[in-house]
Amino acid sequence: MASEDWSSHPRVMKVRRRSKFGNTVVVTIQNFRSHRTGPHAALVAHYGFLSVFPLLLVFTTILGFVLQSTPRFRDQIIDSAFNRIPIIGEQVAARPQELKGNVLVLIFGLFAALWAGMRAFNVLQSALDDVADVPHNGRPSLLRTRARSLLGIAIVGGAQIATAVLTSLVAVSGVRVLHKVFLVAGAVLVNTLVIAAAYRFLCVRQFTWRQVAPGAIAAGIAFAALQIAGTVVVGRAIANASSVYGTFASVIALLTWLSLHALVALVGAELNHALPARRYE
Repeated sequence: MASEDWSSHPRVMKVRRRSKFGNTVVVTIQNFRSHRTGPHAALVAHYGFLSVFPLLLVFTTILGFVLQSTPRFRDQIIDSAFNRIPIIGEQVAARPQELKGNVLVLIFGLFAALWAGMRAFNVLQSALDDVADVPHNGRPSLLRTRARSLLGIAIVGGAQIATAVLTSLVAVSGVRVLHKVFLVAGAVLVNTLVIAAAYRFLCVRQFTWRQVAPGAIAAGIAFAALQIAGTVVVGRAIANASSVYGTFASVIALLTWLSLHALVALVGAELNHALPARRYE
């Protein structure tokens, strides 16, 4: 005998009939399960994680070109925050002369990062279409999906760099409280606009800005909170850890950070799908 669905339990149904908010939460959780949003978020985080290491390779190669062409920057780089970057920081501090630029390595790193990033956005598009209940025969062609992924990489990647800079400034000591408030508000605004654009343009079904606003605002606030917490917690953990444990902590923190971002973004889409709020009838 099949077990009763939790959402049909008498106590849950009582809440759903009495509260619009309660029913919206239950519907969002139901859709989260039926749309396989959790596995989609994990896959987005997986490909996002794979794109990070080729980007580090690209960064290291460019740094090698800089050191080769301008040796006077070597001491400045060693004494700067570059030597705290996970994995490559110790190399920069100990043997900066061994960092050399290589065109083939640069090209390989760019293509590998682009491949992994496009895979992440392909999965994200599929996940948003699942949330919107788009039938498979109504989804875009392979070429159109890749084109949208490139657009998503450019917009979301640029916005994440901007918000990372804003939220990292919040953690800097000496910044006035009022300035920190403005920085956080700016990060929330950028995140909200980018997520709303993703909900609108990465899904086949057309939504208005008003329809995507609730989930985008909730996800934008959560993104800013994650970015600030990640900057503070991870920065302190790495600073107080040895090089080996610092590297492990960085990898674990990065994977967790990407997973939470993907999950929050898709939960925001599920929230939009469950709205407008209404009682169960």
